[in-house]
Order: sequence, then C-alpha cells, then structure tokens
Amino acid sequence: MMGPRQIAQGQLFYEFSLDAMVPPDHLLRSMDRFVDLSAVRPLLASSYSSAGRPSVDPELMIRMLMVGYCYGIRSERRLCEEVGLNLAYRWFCRLDLTDRVPDHSTFSKNRHGRFRDCDLLRRIFETVLARCIAEGLVAGRLFGADASLIKADASRYSKVQTEDWSAGENISRAAQEYLDTLDDAAFGAATPVHPKTLSPSDPAARFTGANGDRPFFAYSTNYLVDLEHAIILDVEATAPVRQAEVGSVRDMLMRTEDTFGLHPETLVADTAYGAGEMLGWLVDEQGINVNRHPNGPPDRRPKVTPLARG
Repeated sequence: MMGPRQIAQGQLFYEFSLDAMVPPDHLLRSMDRFVDLSAVRPLLASSYSSAGRPSVDPELMIRMLMVGYCYGIRSERRLCEEVGLNLAYRWFCRLDLTDRVPDHSTFSKNRHGRFRDCDLLRRIFETVLARCIAEGLVAGRLFGADASLIKADASRYSKVQTEDWSAGENISRAAQEYLDTLDDAAFGAATPVHPKTLSPSDPAARFTGANGDRPFFAYSTNYLVDLEHAIILDVEATAPVRQAEVGSVRDMLMRTEDTFGLHPETLVADTAYGAGEMLGWLVDEQGINVNRHPNGPPDRRPKVTPLARG
C-alpha cells in the first residue's frame, strides 16, 4: 500500500540537540577537542571599549574562519551562508539554531583592524604549533622550505605602468599598504629592480609569469616545514621574487628558534635557495646541513647530496 503524502506541519515545541546531529567521526568533532582559543580574549581586550554595544564574539569569528580553511570556503560571504545552513558548522561555532550568524563585513573590518594590530592570527598559529610540539609531532631535525604563488585579487588587464601610477589624495587601504612596504625586505626592498607594471587595486602584488603560464599578479607564500610529520612551522608572505623568498627562509628559521627553540640539523630546499650568501649563512654561521633539490622533473633530478657542515 502506498504511504500517505508527507506534508510538513509546524509544531509548537521541538526537542532537538545539535550535538546529536554531528556524527562521532565528523572532522569538526575531531578538531574541536584540540581547539583552545582561551588566549583570544586577553589578546584583544585592549582593542575594545568598556562601553557601548557588545561586539561579535571574536572566538566565534576565529571558529568560523577555521571552518572556511578546512572546507575550502574562500568567500566570507559564502562562509556566513554555509554556517547558517550547516548544522555541524553551527555546532563547531557554538551557535544554537536561533543564533544569528555575523555579517560578512565583520571579518574584513576585524582582520584589517583588531586582528592585525595584535597579530592575533600569528598568535593562534603559534598556539597550535606549540600543541603539535607538546604532542611529539615535531622532531626538529629535518626542515624543508619552499614557496607557492598565491594569485592576487587583481586583474591582469587593469595593469598600468609604474611611472604612470599615483596614489592620489584619497589613498585606499591597498595603496597605503603598498607605500608602507616599500622599504620592507619582503616586498619593496627585496630587489633594486622596480616592477614595470602594477595593479591600481593592489599595488603591492607583483606581475609574474613564474608558473610558466600567462603572467598574473601574485604574492609568494613561504613555508618552513618539519618533514617528520609535515607540520608547518612558520609562514611568511613576500613579493614573488627570489631574493624575498630566500630572505624569508632566514627570517623563519630565526623566528622558529627564538620562539620554540627549534634548530634543525638539515634544511631541504631547491636550488633557488642555493646562493652563496645563503649557503654561507646556513652552513658556516648556523651549522645547518643543506640538501639542495634541483628543479625539474623528478626522473631528471640528479641524486641529492648533503653539503658538509662547516
């Protein structure tokens, strides 16, 4: 016999538990027991007024950003929509069914304001890394370094000649950041060669064809990784030029040692990091062996041999 047609009928009361709706093997449930954001509020305390309307919970914003990173949700507008619709996301963010999701503009305002002023995201990164070290996931003997191109949100068709560009009277945030980094070793001061073109919407991005395809505006994300369990130890953004990328590795090695007392025996990197000055600093001053992986297809790469420690 055919069953009756299902028609939703509103009820006056519901008995419902978000916790019961999240499976035991769900990724966010596995993550939640390790997430410790107790340091967020003390770090941001001085950025909030003692009077006025209560702000959006900063821990909620960080949890929402974690959801976005884990599930590849790059748009904050879409992230807010997904958190509103997905029960597991709501559970992880400590939102009940009737709690409102913050507006997407809240993220950009805090990222360029409070979060940046106290370097909050780096502090959270270091907290996670400290937990990895405490759990024995970081051996501290063999490090790897490399850079990845990150495409900037700037059209290649809107580029202008550098000499024709002017910040104007009403300087945008992107233009001000570009001007602030002109003397930064990771950006403007990385090389004496000035870029021929730039993007009016994101002047700090560099026009590059390093991926072998059509040139585009980009940044470099530089990583320092403990190769025992592929744990990222440090990250630094630079202009996509070799000098800046090599200099960032030196900065990350020093910062990792100063913060966590980690000093590797060996560093693995490709030949882009094999300049004489860098090798001298690593081997002679830091006592670090260097394994250089030449660029090219794996079947054509010669056997890697470690350089002797100085």
